[in-house]
Amino acid sequence: MQSKGLIKFFAILFALVCIYQLSFTFVANKVKSDAKAFAGDDVAKEAKYLDSIGREKVFNLGFTDYTYNEVKDKQINKGLDLEGGINVILQISVKDILVGLSNESQDPVFNKALADATKNIKGNQTYLDAFFEAFDAESKGRVKLASPDVFFNKNLDGDIDLKMTDAQVKAVIKRKVNESVLSAFEVLRKRIDKFGVTQPNIQQLGETGRILVELPGAKDVDRIKNLLQSTAQLEFWETHKFEEVAPFLGQLNENLKATEVKVDTKETTKTGIDSLLTDASKDSLANAKGNNPLFDKMISYGGGPVLGYFAPKDTAVINEYINRSSSKALLSPELRFARFVWGKPTTIDNEKKEKVEAVELYALKSDGRVGKPAISGGVVVDARETFDQFGKPAVSMQMNGKGAKQWEELTGKAFTQKSSIAIVLDNIVYSAPGVSSGPISGGSSEISGSFTIDETKDLANVLRAGKLPAKADIVQSDVVGPSLGQEAIEDGMLSFLIGMVLVVLWMILYYGKAGIYANFSLLINILFIFGILASLGAVLTLPGIAGIVLTIGMAVDANVIIFERAKEELDAGKTLEEAVNYSFTWKGAMSSIFDANITTALTALILLVFGTGPIKGFATTLLIGIGTSLFTSIFITRLFLDWSVKKNQNLSFSTPMTHNWFKNMNIDFLSKKKIAYAISSVLVIISLVSLFFVNGLNQGVDFVGGRTFQVRFDKEVTASEVSSALTETFGTNVEAKTFGNDNQLKITTKYKVNEESEGVDKEVNEKLFEGLKSYFPNTSYENFVTNFEGKEIGILQASKVGPTIAEDIKTNSYWAVLGSLLVVFLYLLISFRKWQFSLGAVGAVFHDVIIVLGVYSLFWKYLPFNMEIDQAFIAAILTVIGYSLNDTVIVFDRVREFLGTHEEGTFNQVVNKALNTTISRTVNTSLTTLIVLFAIFILGGETIRGFVFAILVGILVGTYSSLFIATPLMADTVNKEEERKRALKKEE
Repeated sequence: MQSKGLIKFFAILFALVCIYQLSFTFVANKVKSDAKAFAGDDVAKEAKYLDSIGREKVFNLGFTDYTYNEVKDKQINKGLDLEGGINVILQISVKDILVGLSNESQDPVFNKALADATKNIKGNQTYLDAFFEAFDAESKGRVKLASPDVFFNKNLDGDIDLKMTDAQVKAVIKRKVNESVLSAFEVLRKRIDKFGVTQPNIQQLGETGRILVELPGAKDVDRIKNLLQSTAQLEFWETHKFEEVAPFLGQLNENLKATEVKVDTKETTKTGIDSLLTDASKDSLANAKGNNPLFDKMISYGGGPVLGYFAPKDTAVINEYINRSSSKALLSPELRFARFVWGKPTTIDNEKKEKVEAVELYALKSDGRVGKPAISGGVVVDARETFDQFGKPAVSMQMNGKGAKQWEELTGKAFTQKSSIAIVLDNIVYSAPGVSSGPISGGSSEISGSFTIDETKDLANVLRAGKLPAKADIVQSDVVGPSLGQEAIEDGMLSFLIGMVLVVLWMILYYGKAGIYANFSLLINILFIFGILASLGAVLTLPGIAGIVLTIGMAVDANVIIFERAKEELDAGKTLEEAVNYSFTWKGAMSSIFDANITTALTALILLVFGTGPIKGFATTLLIGIGTSLFTSIFITRLFLDWSVKKNQNLSFSTPMTHNWFKNMNIDFLSKKKIAYAISSVLVIISLVSLFFVNGLNQGVDFVGGRTFQVRFDKEVTASEVSSALTETFGTNVEAKTFGNDNQLKITTKYKVNEESEGVDKEVNEKLFEGLKSYFPNTSYENFVTNFEGKEIGILQASKVGPTIAEDIKTNSYWAVLGSLLVVFLYLLISFRKWQFSLGAVGAVFHDVIIVLGVYSLFWKYLPFNMEIDQAFIAAILTVIGYSLNDTVIVFDRVREFLGTHEEGTFNQVVNKALNTTISRTVNTSLTTLIVLFAIFILGGETIRGFVFAILVGILVGTYSSLFIATPLMADTVNKEEERKRALKKEE
């Protein structure tokens, strides 16, 4: 080998760089371990300790040193499935942005296009493209985007004029929408930076209007979701007084009596009710208990700006009452444009002096159909958490000069009229103070109410960061508890070590001294993989660990091909040096190695493009592993072998026990193709029947949308009983399945999955807790849903996939599978220059994929582990495609070689010889890969078991198909043409 010194230099340098990069991870883990020992089980104390030493020097290399914060930034990032935390994808409402850009246009064509876009958006299509498509279809050229009724308005002054074509306007609108999404991205980044999570990740997802937020180690689920979804739309409104609205409420109550079913009688507070009823003498509450649809839902009556107190569960019904056209007809001219809004939930005493949760109803003054607040939140320049005059948490705000003047005028007016000012954030009234001492100058104001300290911190944070340009809906979320993450690390590393040990022992058993060299190469390979992951700042996930373990099995493949080729050359009479040198040539083993690894890399690359979250982690480690495996097997193994040759060591690439294994094999594989075709046909037909007519597939929430919770109990539970209890609580079907041990369930529901507004996720969590409360008698709601170190029971993991993103995932999955097949077909066509080789390989892959799908269809109801069709399963299918092609390409490469050297015999005899001479490699590679996969399957944890099972089935089927499907299919299509060529050459 030329340039051995240079290769040694680069290998040593690369190894030192990897050790340097990994050293930060070891130091960071040591500091965290010390923090845990210092804090015991006190998570807050541990976090405070780590925060306090952030700027202290903890790593001294002699020539430079690093603080803990610097070390932490350079360590290997662990994904949420290993670290625990929260991962959400937010959809910035492009619809809201368009409405704002149009200055809230009332044009019927514009609004119909918005509705159609929402209804008809296709998988992977952006909302903006769907809107343009719907607008073109609806307007038919009659209404232009540059119309004064659409986008030619003061909001786009200078950007759009009447003469612009629709195409020109579309370009402007697209730019404006992108600017708004970028603005939302910056606002969210500021909020997250102030939240205090270590190593947060936030990124825009192309031009979809979606933003990915990853918060490793975050624990307070509800708090974080509120922080992310809050638009921070702060407004100051004048309010109507209770006595101004009371006649309307009384008339509304009377009207509802004719349409609503009587409700059960209950005692209510009578104070002030006579003034609410239109004719108290004829029909007082005392004489008509239980027949007041509106008042019977009141927990208590209001006063001042508060119209009444209602239970949170009744707010939707009250909204529906008020918004009826018959109800609006009852409004007086002064109340015609009033906005009825709810306050922040609070706790009050009911008529039995019991503490109950309630929300206040307010009526805000508005001067038109599209009412504007007296002051908008844009005038607020600063916000701080503080305490009010009663010592309760509050938020103080400071306005700019313009706002200070408006505030002075508004407070002066409220003082004169003895009215109140509602401070409204995201359409919720946080407080509605009166003004008792005249106009307030200076622009200072305060939001007070029933806050916790964390709530005032978050509120001040979002006000300082600024408002979002449009609402942000959580369309996908994953929540993983730190306890589950720690279990995943332990399971993943155990499977990693056992898989590696088994492969190391097998290589020594089969190849002897050469196997030891391969093992050294493998250890260096693993060092390179982790070093590159650390230097790239890549995220290590549980599927990523599976990718590394799979790489161990596949890394052995290149060494196996080299060793098998060297054995063949030794058997052919070459010296050891000649055999080693030839095995490293293109005609020796290199063409097979490169073809096999490129096909696998192409499928991994497509997985990287179309996958999301942990699946990207799997693809990343697989791609890195392929690259490092090529380097170590081609260069590092070669250095060891050359050194052995130079030392005149006895290197036979076998042991006395394995020396004659697979030698002189003469199996007529092609003669058995009819049997193989028949068996495969039966398996494919059974699979297709099960897929389309019997069982179908168990599609996960990734494909159909929904919510899943992994809940652990303190004792064994019956899944069917839990399912029945939750179905009753939710009022819709809830599925519960045993997940691993009998005290752990995976719970799935589609309850309100289409609703993405703030507060829905908390409502679902509360219903889940309510339905399972009997199983957790000593657990509070906070401990049930909140993540913390050492958590043993409750929600350990939760995920949500909205219907729009589920459609995108499904579309991406189809393209990923089809794209990988197309790319590989083209590569093989270019490499082998015969379409028959591509057809044989791709035909075998189709066969493998259908059978794997069939196995999942046939057995998902019966096997005791998760067999959902989700993103992880698609990753497994693509891995199967890559592996199956890898196996097939090795055989095809040998066929091509034999044809090039004019091997004697018929074409079928040449193909059979190629199969027989590569059988040792096929068995060894499949065996080593299956060994590590079995280790992951048994020890890798429940989360990844279904994913690994798909790869296991795929490799078994793929090994069979490369021998009995791909090669016979290629031979059947190329046979006559090749036989004619061989006959002509014999005649010459």
